[in-house]
Amino acid sequence: MILDCQNICKAFGTDVILDNISFHLEEKEKMAIVGINGAGKTTLLKIIMGEESADSGQVIVSKDRTIGYLSQYQESNYNTTVRGVMMDALKPILELQDRMRELEHTMAEQSGEELEKSLELYNRYTHEFEYKNGYSCESEANGVLKGLGFSKEDYDRHTDSLSGGQRTRLALGRLLMVKPDIIILDEPTNHLDMESISWLEGFLSSYQGSVIIVSHDRYFLDKIVTKIVELDNGHSQVYNGNYTYFAQKRAEIRENMMKAYLNQQQEIKHQEEVITKLKQFNREKSIKRAESREKMLSRIERLDKPTEVASEMRITLEPNVLSGEDVLTIEGLSKSFGDNNLFSGIDMDIKRGEHVALIGGNGTGKTTILKMINRLVSKDAGAIILGSRVKIGYYDQEHQVLTMSNTIFDEISDAYPDLSNTRIRNVLAAFLFTGEDVFKRIQDLSGGERGRVSLAKLMLSSANFLILDEPTNHLDITSKEILENAIRNYTGTVLYVSHDRYFINQTATRIIELRDKQLTSYIGNYDYYETHRTYSTDLVSPFTPISGVSDAPAQTAPAVSQAKLSWQESKAEAARQRKKANDLKKLEASIEELENRIAEIDEQFLLPENATNVGLLNDLTKQRNEADTELNELYTKWEELSEED
Repeated sequence: MILDCQNICKAFGTDVILDNISFHLEEKEKMAIVGINGAGKTTLLKIIMGEESADSGQVIVSKDRTIGYLSQYQESNYNTTVRGVMMDALKPILELQDRMRELEHTMAEQSGEELEKSLELYNRYTHEFEYKNGYSCESEANGVLKGLGFSKEDYDRHTDSLSGGQRTRLALGRLLMVKPDIIILDEPTNHLDMESISWLEGFLSSYQGSVIIVSHDRYFLDKIVTKIVELDNGHSQVYNGNYTYFAQKRAEIRENMMKAYLNQQQEIKHQEEVITKLKQFNREKSIKRAESREKMLSRIERLDKPTEVASEMRITLEPNVLSGEDVLTIEGLSKSFGDNNLFSGIDMDIKRGEHVALIGGNGTGKTTILKMINRLVSKDAGAIILGSRVKIGYYDQEHQVLTMSNTIFDEISDAYPDLSNTRIRNVLAAFLFTGEDVFKRIQDLSGGERGRVSLAKLMLSSANFLILDEPTNHLDITSKEILENAIRNYTGTVLYVSHDRYFINQTATRIIELRDKQLTSYIGNYDYYETHRTYSTDLVSPFTPISGVSDAPAQTAPAVSQAKLSWQESKAEAARQRKKANDLKKLEASIEELENRIAEIDEQFLLPENATNVGLLNDLTKQRNEADTELNELYTKWEELSEED
């Protein structure tokens, strides 16, 4: 056990946030802390880090263990370049390298017992340097920067010129290079695109230390964690498994809790009715019996009502008009902003009943496509054709469809003037706006609250073609699951942009990827896309409209690409990939041979008969340095070749 939280309690005034929270973290264990917004997740992390004090309880960290923390709102005041921040993280390793070099010069002038002591120290330094990956740490730092979305052109940028998201990513990269025994991450995927998240998953999964994550990205959690700590209504529950296991187990537990609660409420109501009736008899015996029952009732330990039942959104989406078979046809669509060409001549075809996720890296133009369909942004060329009887319902992540000066109540009333006040209040209550909340102005709402207002308008629209731009942003996990269920059961057509891979996995019947200004279509959910996506030899035929997922099973459907590679080009690309694989294999063999040679030299350093042979030791040191230099060059070649597309 590397960390132990024992009976942590924390309240702000009369509001109890954490009530006897207990769990432990094992060495190399990957754990997530989950719960609805306001459950106390970030507060708990700050208590673990010592940034806030608990009212009672204690946090025990094993002796000499280091902890690194990336907060959700990172404040970084680096006065250097991007590369400088990463080199600062490597400072202990670079200082160790300097000590090794100094010792090498010193040993050249030593002999006897003095040299033996220096050799022993040098050997200790060498092993520590190797253990900390010193020979390739700078390459590893570059790999981390690349994985987190920084280009080589960014390395020399001053940190003052970075955006808030870039600074957070840089802080994450620095933390990963420091390699503490425990990494604590609060919403680490917030500023990452899909490729960077996928890279981070791989890094954390193979990380040799322990990890604690707070995240609403359920696909991310599924890939990494083996333990979930849920915070609910101040209490904690530990589940040994990934997020999918937790969700299933929690549903079973919540169902049992609700049954127990309802049964107890029914029994209490029954006893209260009996007591009332006995008192109405107004007899000495009946009154005594009533009093006896009251005492029994007062001793019952009353169960709390499960929080999800009390606080969940209720969404029902259903089209009131059936659209034609062809819902959306896009032909030759092009868009540029100044010199930035997003895409040219792209085609897309969506049929009735399809649930299509449009994915791609940040800045590729996904949201622009949605806005052009909704005529919020003009197209440069091409045609956007809506099918017969198609009625769009649009959810905009920037909430431009909301009037900021309106109250929540007026926003619904203006959009649907035929609704009665009672109906409006009932709808808003379903989206967690009750009492005086309905008179809050849109401009004063949080991002999550504005999202709920937009979803309420969407539900009332009875649209048969939903276009959604990042619909899960700012929603807690419970609300995401409710929205997922509504989309899954929706009989109309859906086109959406989302970075939430779990949401995509649950709701998409087809995925269209926008990459390198081209579209690639995959019939299936996100798991299918992950298994079948390719950027080389599979891209052999143009994008063709695909009818519904029901017409072609996801298990056998091929990826269809818009990239126009000829058969000869595909063959040449396959040959290039084979050559690359062979070159990598040769490099890896050379690296292994050189590493074995270095190990042999180190063994000769340790032989007693060589301890006083200054000439031999100097020669071995020279051989060792030359081998180190050659090995670093091989590492660099291998990395460059591996990074080639």
